[in-house]
Amino acid sequence: MITEVLIRQAEPATRMKVDVTFMRMLRPPAGEGLALPEGWSVETNVRPDVAGYRLLQDKVGRDYCWWMRQAASDKDLAHFLEEGPASIALLRQGQEIRGFYELNLSNPQDINLSYFGLFPEAIGHGVGRAFLDMAVRHAWALGSLCVRVNTCSADHPRALPLYKQAGFEPVRTVEETWDVPNRLGLKIPERFLV
Repeated sequence: MITEVLIRQAEPATRMKVDVTFMRMLRPPAGEGLALPEGWSVETNVRPDVAGYRLLQDKVGRDYCWWMRQAASDKDLAHFLEEGPASIALLRQGQEIRGFYELNLSNPQDINLSYFGLFPEAIGHGVGRAFLDMAVRHAWALGSLCVRVNTCSADHPRALPLYKQAGFEPVRTVEETWDVPNRLGLKIPERFLV
């Protein structure tokens, strides 16, 4: 384990700087949940294999520099997917996967929406707000007293407004510097390069 950490620290990486906004919701959403358009559905409590999980991360996050889970070893990801305190849900259009969310359940009273997003081909179809509403309601249905999410300046430009519209309130924004492993092949926009 120590050797693996040292090797990872020494691997070639590109440094980027982002603003991360931490948000929380202290009350469940009021009223009826939002409905997805005809032909769209959500499949909850999915346990993808490592390749399937990497595909989800890549399809949603490639354009937004999602790198942290992609940098993990297959062994670490397999362990997380088998035993991690997480609930993963898939957004489907018919049988095709079009997005996913992941709830971190390590503290059942303070659930974190760790990952949320749509595949590029699903953006613009009017499903994002309803899908987010379903993710939030799923977290609250598990007995949480608080639901959290964070987004960064590298995410889709509509992410922060969407989270606010869903009822999340910003708590703080911090500047973070990340060393993104070059082996992931992510294209980091120049405005984020250090």
